[in-house]
Amino acid sequence: MKPSVYVETSIPSFYFEVRTEPEMVARREWTRQWWDNHFRDYDVVSSVAVEDELATGSFGAREDALGLIAELPLLDINESIADSVAAYISHHVMPSDPAGDALHLAIASWHKCDFLLTWNCRHLANANKFGHIRRINTLLGLYVPSLVTPLELLGQKP
Repeated sequence: MKPSVYVETSIPSFYFEVRTEPEMVARREWTRQWWDNHFRDYDVVSSVAVEDELATGSFGAREDALGLIAELPLLDINESIADSVAAYISHHVMPSDPAGDALHLAIASWHKCDFLLTWNCRHLANANKFGHIRRINTLLGLYVPSLVTPLELLGQKP
């Protein structure tokens, strides 16, 4: 069985990134390398929350980003996930937007995804926050996915 990867919004966004700053170019290239060369090594999933964020975004490659994830299985969002989002927010693990980072973390955790793949290094793929996330997920009885960037999954066979 392949490891599962939940793709949140920043991944399809960075696949089509057009900014020219070196950090943005590097993230785009690492995203493309992972997607184009390692994608098939994983069971890759997403959610309606990602589709909604991409659909309401105001960037030039919106349709391309939506097309990139169009064939991915979408994980459901249920009441338990909504309860987890509320817990993340009340415990100050995630920002107070219930449709943002907290929702992606709750979906990946509730569905027991091995990885949550993101370029959000402020709230998700952040080693300084991981202990807090792990404690809250343990209190909630939830699985703790690895919160990683595409760079961390490059060149490694699962």
